[in-house]
Amino acid sequence: MEHAKIKGRGAQSGAVPQRFGLAAREADGDWRDHVKALDGPPVKLRTTVTEEHPKSILSFNQSPDIPFDRSVNAYRGCEHGCVYCYARPTHAYHDLSPGLDFETRLFAKPNAAELLRETLAKRKYIPRWIAMGTNTDPYQPIEARYRITRDILKLCLDTCHPVTITTKSDRVLRDLDLLTELARRNLTAVSVSVTTFDPRLSALLEPRASAPRKRLAAIEQLSAAGVPVHCSVSPIIPAITDEFMEEIVAWAGEAGARSAGWIPLRLPHEVAPLFREWLEVHFPDRAGKVMSIVRSIRGGRDNDPNFRSRMKPSGVWADLLRSRFHLACKRAGLTGNDLDPKFELDCTQFRKPETGGQLRLL
Repeated sequence: MEHAKIKGRGAQSGAVPQRFGLAAREADGDWRDHVKALDGPPVKLRTTVTEEHPKSILSFNQSPDIPFDRSVNAYRGCEHGCVYCYARPTHAYHDLSPGLDFETRLFAKPNAAELLRETLAKRKYIPRWIAMGTNTDPYQPIEARYRITRDILKLCLDTCHPVTITTKSDRVLRDLDLLTELARRNLTAVSVSVTTFDPRLSALLEPRASAPRKRLAAIEQLSAAGVPVHCSVSPIIPAITDEFMEEIVAWAGEAGARSAGWIPLRLPHEVAPLFREWLEVHFPDRAGKVMSIVRSIRGGRDNDPNFRSRMKPSGVWADLLRSRFHLACKRAGLTGNDLDPKFELDCTQFRKPETGGQLRLL
């Protein structure tokens, strides 16, 4: 089967979700062929943003294998277009494609800070650090327009509420003033994800994310400003990105990161066929080898969905990657984690925000 490359996008098709009892829609050939036949060459895919106004913004979880119990996602979908993104299946909940729809049909929540203020003001609210960037990147390109992440950071600073950021973008530096002040009070930490040092490979894997060198420069500037920085070398894709592991860790150490972690490739639900398609388009010569190794560390399956084991691969290949990573951290003088770290932030400074125009009593 021959595939046509879609430049500037991670997914190579708009695979329709087959879950939740939705009616399947079968394409009569490739839709791009029909567009070309009727209207000439297909137009460039454009990104659209829909504003939504949810009733709540703070999501809670009880997962035993992630270090936070609450998170805020200001956006749904992500223009970075990382083909391996485990958040892609969330678009299926809305009968949208986890493929091209996920990175072109975005949703923004402009009232996120207001909703969070209402939640923090509740009498029974107990503060613990809020994680941002756990589903979609809070510094994807549309943040320059909406500035929702910045509004949330302002609220966290006003209420002295701890918050963490996970991102693949050097746009995080636009909020360096807020992050520096939060860090001074031990209220924030930033995790920057770096997958490869090869800009051409990065352009295929994560086409609209910041270039790898820019992310390392962001680590350096954040660290210089006193902001605790963690480097997430994830996901590790066997036979594709694992060769860069040691180099990334070494550079992160020199740039001032305090710790590093790694997570192997995860392929939940629709991500597996999308990733297989990506391999056939860009790396047909090694597609079989990559998936063979992935299955070997996931108990013979494309993905292991079980708590705890989903984050901890097993087998010979997994042991080799783990040993290489920890040795690299030792050489770089970094604390090495198999998962992203549990940040030790101060929750005792929290003060409930004012709502409804009521002043805080002294």
